[in-house]
Amino acid sequence: MPRLVIEKLGAQGDGIATGERGPVYVPFALPGEVVNAAVEKERGTLLAVLEPSPARVEPPCRHFGECGGCTLQHLRDDEYRAFKRDRVVQALRRERVEAEVGELIPCPPASRRRVTLSGRRTLAAMLLGYNRMQSHEIIDIAECPIAVPEIVAALPKLRALASTVSEGSKPFHVTVTATETGLDVAFADVGKLSDDRRRAVSHEATTAGLARLAVDGETIIEQRKPVVDFGGVQVTPPAGGFLQAVASAEAAMAELVIGHVAKAKRIADLFAGAGAFALRLARTAEVRAVESDAAALAALDRGFRFASGLKRITTERRDLFRRPLTFKELNAFDGVVFDPPRAGAEDQSRQLAKSDVPLVAAVSCNPQTLARDLRILIDGGYRVASVTPVDQFLWSGHVEAVALLEKPRKRR
Repeated sequence: MPRLVIEKLGAQGDGIATGERGPVYVPFALPGEVVNAAVEKERGTLLAVLEPSPARVEPPCRHFGECGGCTLQHLRDDEYRAFKRDRVVQALRRERVEAEVGELIPCPPASRRRVTLSGRRTLAAMLLGYNRMQSHEIIDIAECPIAVPEIVAALPKLRALASTVSEGSKPFHVTVTATETGLDVAFADVGKLSDDRRRAVSHEATTAGLARLAVDGETIIEQRKPVVDFGGVQVTPPAGGFLQAVASAEAAMAELVIGHVAKAKRIADLFAGAGAFALRLARTAEVRAVESDAAALAALDRGFRFASGLKRITTERRDLFRRPLTFKELNAFDGVVFDPPRAGAEDQSRQLAKSDVPLVAAVSCNPQTLARDLRILIDGGYRVASVTPVDQFLWSGHVEAVALLEKPRKRR
């Protein structure tokens, strides 16, 4: 049984030790600890902590260590925050990006309004929870300290509903969003509902008081429109669609973005989603919202049309990976905000680097691709004013960041 000394934390929160054949990644182990682990190739399974770190604390969740949803509940808060911030610092350093990195904006427990659970029917029971780390095995959960109380309280009803929705033993997913008008629940990968099942599912969802239930893209019931608030504008997002996971993190990122582009009169919001930034920005500027998802863009447009006190928002459905806005198109704006998926916005950044846009705010859930995109912008004449890490995925290795950039206007 190998005895390992943990040297550091990896990007996903695994402890890393040096084994006989190279690095060994040991989940739930901390730097400075001496552990026993069962090692297979480069993965280690923690068996015992022989010498614990002073930074080790008691995890708040009974499922920690089995459930793969959280990887860092056992790390003391100050060390945890430093780890998250350092992820951004190191990513920037690798791309030679010199920037002031602020302190991590924290994420409190019981604040995540959107979770995606895995489910599967077995002979004994209906499992509903998260996958075990590095596994397809589903850990049935009775609590989740990262989720808002409304979602945790609904777990028994959701499990019962899953038993009605799911007919066979095939795994499925269910996205649960706590909105201002109730829970918005979207099942995926369960197959077509028979008429009998549809009636049973509708009755059960109604009894459970859900705002909306969708199954594989089809809305089964909508007792109330699920509503989220984007800076005072009410929006009904598409069922199962993207939404920033934590409302306070969204608000913090929006505050940074809005403060940076406050003087801009025409702003392009790229990868706009359902309007978390665009609808806030429209309080003081005209906004062009560009997004590839038609349902998200439609939700944004409806929110704008029913709101008051906003300047004009125009929308464009466009795949910015295949067809980024050109630098000539971008030059019509004096501010640009972009918030791409984890792959980043490499091609869009190359066009932006050629532009004359004076103010840019880059929002990212991936420090590596953010650093790459910032390098492109810097090489095009931009200066990074600040980078702020934002914790939105509590006790995981993931971290958001907001980078604010400036470029002097060219004289024409």
